[in-house]
Amino acid sequence: MTAELIFKLYKDQKTVFSFQEIAMLLNEPNASKLKQRLNYYVRTKKLKNPRRGIYTKEKYSVEELACKIFKPAYISLEYVLQKAGIVFQYYTQVTNISYLSRTININGHIFEYRKIKNDILYNATGIDMQDNGISIASPERAFLDILYLKKEFSFDSIDSLNKKFVFSILPVYQSDKLTNRVQNLLKNA
Repeated sequence: MTAELIFKLYKDQKTVFSFQEIAMLLNEPNASKLKQRLNYYVRTKKLKNPRRGIYTKEKYSVEELACKIFKPAYISLEYVLQKAGIVFQYYTQVTNISYLSRTININGHIFEYRKIKNDILYNATGIDMQDNGISIASPERAFLDILYLKKEFSFDSIDSLNKKFVFSILPVYQSDKLTNRVQNLLKNA
């Protein structure tokens, strides 16, 4: 029975699990029994416990962990824009949109969470929700997120943005100021 837990977790494509996800995966109703088993696997280094209530495989996805620390959350802002080549400056932290603002360090990885209105947070337009638990904004959504949260932000190259997609996401923010800023930026691009 105890080896079943490790087998099921390592067989799963996810690399990061919440306590509740493990309980559902194993169909284990006894929380204290499951905690004891998980603590044993953490002590014997078969699992990691980077944060209370979160367990990972030995090698885990930092992006997946970013989406599990605070829920709901999705990866966005500078992290996505850097990966898309829209900003050239290197950012070491994984930037996220969530229901609160926090910066935390886990095993040398810095996770920055920026608070946004719930109406925007819960709207999945322009967010890729992957099977492994990663929710990541498209470059267009990240572009709008950063303009919504930061009045002034410098972009190195916005040519790769799909302008039609940007304008289709724009109503999510319900902001005339943002709409004007976006129109001015994109007409000059």
